[in-house]
Amino acid sequence: MESGLNSCLYECRVMHRRLKPRTHCFTYRVFLFYLDLNEMETLARAARLLSWNRFNLFSFHDADHFQADRAAVRQKLAAYLRTQGVELGQGRAFLLAQVRTFGYLFNPVSFYFCFGQDGQALCVVPEVSNTFGEMKPYFIGRGDLTPTNSFVRRVAKHFYVSPFMDLDVEFEFRLAVPGESLDLRVNDLAGGEKILLSTLQGVRRPLTDGWLAWFALKYPWLTLWVIVAVHWQALRLCLKGVPWKRKGDKPELQRGRVRHSFVKTNAHAAGDANEAESSQGA
Repeated sequence: MESGLNSCLYECRVMHRRLKPRTHCFTYRVFLFYLDLNEMETLARAARLLSWNRFNLFSFHDADHFQADRAAVRQKLAAYLRTQGVELGQGRAFLLAQVRTFGYLFNPVSFYFCFGQDGQALCVVPEVSNTFGEMKPYFIGRGDLTPTNSFVRRVAKHFYVSPFMDLDVEFEFRLAVPGESLDLRVNDLAGGEKILLSTLQGVRRPLTDGWLAWFALKYPWLTLWVIVAVHWQALRLCLKGVPWKRKGDKPELQRGRVRHSFVKTNAHAAGDANEAESSQGA
């Protein structure tokens, strides 16, 4: 199935290391889909365990990304890129994320890697989610691409991701263009000082029914496990005495959010009344 396709899987190790005001570190294993958004119809026909906009063991739904409507994700992404002065045109766009597992999904962060018609890296859009059913995209353009083929940019967060992190900290993105391996790093900075380090590193696997079946056994109910882990790490931080902020505080620093009803429904069912943080903020 992999022959002639650009889409693949990555088996990954995630690490979060909080430096202040209390030290806190954890790692876990996941697998992610790296989907060429031009190949969705082909993938849906070729992989029996992966469907597009219908229920399956693994299913990719356009409504899960950007606005909660059923327009194709590539179409929504292209519209967003135009607001940033970028025309995707005939270029390619890849989405690095989890998809629904038995109908359930929560993505703490997704990454859209975009390439021009010449195959050169054009931009990357990290799409951060919180447990209140909100998403926020961050644009990183070609001007932020280093000679080592990594996108590097520091941006103001201005988004409620974690109740244990101020809204006015900065995200420092260091995102290598995916290849045979994956190396993505996102740091949180306050006053120019790193206070939280996050890494996502992995190896490429073919997107086949065999690998999907193996990962379903190795990582059962992965998307549900993610939201459980979110709340577990939040509880550990509370027990360490890390102060937290309410969602309703400083609304002026919560900018560029998109309400997403599907994620909200599932996250609330998992108990976000506790205002627990998403896994990249633990």
